[in-house]
Amino acid sequence: MSRVVLLATSSISVGIGGVVGLNYEAWKSERSKSSRHTDGTPDFLTRLALPIVSAATTPLPPGSNLPTEYKAEVAPSRSSDIMKHGFPGFDNIRSYGDYVLSYDQRNRTAHWVFEHLTRDKVSRREGVKREESKFQEDTTIHAYFRATNEDYHKSGYDRGHLAAAGNHRFSQKAMNETFYLSNISPQVGKGFNRDAWNLLEKFVRHLTKKYTNVYVCTGPLYLPRPEVDGKLYVKYEVIGKNHVAVPTHFFKVVVMERDVGQYEMMSFVMPNQALGEKIDLKQYLVPLDTIERASGLLFFQKIPKNAFKKINGR
Repeated sequence: MSRVVLLATSSISVGIGGVVGLNYEAWKSERSKSSRHTDGTPDFLTRLALPIVSAATTPLPPGSNLPTEYKAEVAPSRSSDIMKHGFPGFDNIRSYGDYVLSYDQRNRTAHWVFEHLTRDKVSRREGVKREESKFQEDTTIHAYFRATNEDYHKSGYDRGHLAAAGNHRFSQKAMNETFYLSNISPQVGKGFNRDAWNLLEKFVRHLTKKYTNVYVCTGPLYLPRPEVDGKLYVKYEVIGKNHVAVPTHFFKVVVMERDVGQYEMMSFVMPNQALGEKIDLKQYLVPLDTIERASGLLFFQKIPKNAFKKINGR
């Protein structure tokens, strides 16, 4: 079989210069000064006009798709706790010890991954070591549709986490499960996975110092760009014999809860390209509905809009 390669050389950088507020500014002041990323917001983000409708939201059946080694150790209600504010979609749901995902069989990565973070869960525990975690196939996925380590070998891409390993340092088993390839997407290494994306993940963990609950939904995007003929096309590379899709962008939607029923939200989109570590995260904030329209997902539908005190810092 000939190898199909649809090359995405997207130089689109998504950014809306909203003010994140004191959360980000206080955190950023602890680090070296960041350089400002100045690429503009793609026109398509404001041109998309897909209808938004309410999605039904129901809890996972107790123990649904829970890996065998977890069934005796994790309360069935954990997935319900993670997803208490609604499911973005319902395609191929998988519930693991400390995160829930929806799997995209065609692209061999997740549609979305959901986490519920607290200060305790992101804190380092003695004996929990990242180096003991190994990337592995997710055997709950049919062999026809799952990614393998061989797909990533010499691909030029990192195996990038969607649910970050550093978000699950309270348990070796919980951290190990973030290394299932169903939770992984091909990411540009230097300048993105090891830098800009890592910076965003650290910022999200930092939020648990101020907020009681932090809910995070992360996933890939495959966004259009104009070609020389003036038309918009969605083009992306695939890697390995299983044709694992390389996303053009990634999103992360974060909801913070301090007091019961009082929420704040931030929603980010980053292009899957070298951006560096010294970036201004505010430049990657976008309105939530732009992510919903581009992804075909609806986020946090169970939270009334008037419950949000701030959205993207405003």
